[in-house]
Amino acid sequence: MPEADIVQLHESAEHNPARLIAKLENVVFAPGARKLVDGLSFTLRNNGITTLMGPNGAGKSLAMRLLARLLLPTTGHVHDCGIAARDIALVFQKPVMLRRSVTGNLTHALKLHGVSRAERPARLGELLQMADLEHLANSPARLLSGGEQQRLALVRALAAEPKLLLLDEPTASLDPQATQAIETLILQASNHGTKIVLVTHDIGQAKRLACDVVFLHQGFAHEHAPAETFFTEPQSLEAMAYLKGELLI
Repeated sequence: MPEADIVQLHESAEHNPARLIAKLENVVFAPGARKLVDGLSFTLRNNGITTLMGPNGAGKSLAMRLLARLLLPTTGHVHDCGIAARDIALVFQKPVMLRRSVTGNLTHALKLHGVSRAERPARLGELLQMADLEHLANSPARLLSGGEQQRLALVRALAAEPKLLLLDEPTASLDPQATQAIETLILQASNHGTKIVLVTHDIGQAKRLACDVVFLHQGFAHEHAPAETFFTEPQSLEAMAYLKGELLI
């Protein structure tokens, strides 16, 4: 029988400046005859910003869903390294807004996270300020601009104080000003100790934000390197071609 599961992995503290927070090991995801993810392996430390890069169809979004436990691998292992599902948050490219005000969306998230009624007003104020949405607190969330909705989605995810925040192309359809606002939020979250995994096609964004880069093609991680090394001295032919703007088939 194929072996596929989510298992716990605990790492000794004696040799790790940063502990592991997640690990994919020889993961295959094949819901049909075709393998959409094929032998995917990489390890995430619990600090900094990791970007997943690669051409369309490389398996980046599937990798995010596997990390978030929204999908189970056909074979292979997703090691949770001791973090629970409640410690993981995922923000999609197109955020889903509740039919409530901005405040209502955030209050709902705080309730789900178990924040007491007495503590909610202060926490709500922090989140609104973080997202620069105080002036829109009572506005219907679904009537916000794309950038405003994405800022709301991001701080709504942060309301749960996740240890691992997964962002699937959060700025793909935004203008430069809105993109800058999202990147500022991402950096703030990272500086406060949240591990960020970011899917992006924007090489400039990856250079601005990434500590390390996982490069995927055809459901396989061809390279995992520090950002400064990846962008100046990529080791795989696939990554070299991608950074040159060549088509990968």
